[in-house]
Amino acid sequence: MDRPVKVKVDHLVKKFDELLVLDDISFSVKQGEFLCIVGPTGCGKTTFLNSLTGLYDITGGSITIDGEPVDLKKHRVAYIFQEYSTMPWLTVEQNVQFALNLKREKAEKAKKQAEKYMELVGLTEFRDYYPDQLSASMLQRVVIARAFATEPELLLMDEPYGQLDTELRYRLENELLNLWRQSGTTVIFITHNIEEAVYLGERILVLSNKPTTIKKEIANRLPMPRDIAAPEFIELRNQVTELIKWW
Repeated sequence: MDRPVKVKVDHLVKKFDELLVLDDISFSVKQGEFLCIVGPTGCGKTTFLNSLTGLYDITGGSITIDGEPVDLKKHRVAYIFQEYSTMPWLTVEQNVQFALNLKREKAEKAKKQAEKYMELVGLTEFRDYYPDQLSASMLQRVVIARAFATEPELLLMDEPYGQLDTELRYRLENELLNLWRQSGTTVIFITHNIEEAVYLGERILVLSNKPTTIKKEIANRLPMPRDIAAPEFIELRNQVTELIKWW
């Protein structure tokens, strides 16, 4: 059975004064899909996410969730930024509960949700630690657990593993895939790392240089878990690499 459309981007245009960044972009994201977006550095990937969340006003076109204009008071959207966004004065458990407390969830539910996702990302024994006592990978686990604890219908991720080394990145990518499968959340994942996009995405959206358009959409049918050394993986990675080259 075909999945319904969760997010629809229709002829999106974004300008900053006279600078055209996003030029007539249209695509859709299915319910529960894991979509990766790649493109040259500075092409407007983050601008797209900021437009989707309303941080930026769009110049033209529309973005809808379930056929309605994006409304963060109504739609459950979580956003994981490039920088670590833990609160240094809160413990791991308090950080994971933070968004739930903002939404005024009952204390019992907030604690239960935090417990569930701390366990899934391996943080239970560190619940009383503070961020300055944690490694880089553990800080990202806190942020991911906090996002999933709110049970978002849409999760936006903006190069969340860019500052991590390869081993830590793969470990966190696998944890992310596990959480995604269990939750059914729709994920839009921005990355400059082509191998990461091929490893994670059910579909890959390749963007051009500015003014940014969609260069190509690629369905990624490689079975999971994916083997980065497999010839089929390398072939797809090379295909995306060639599409992104601007020289």
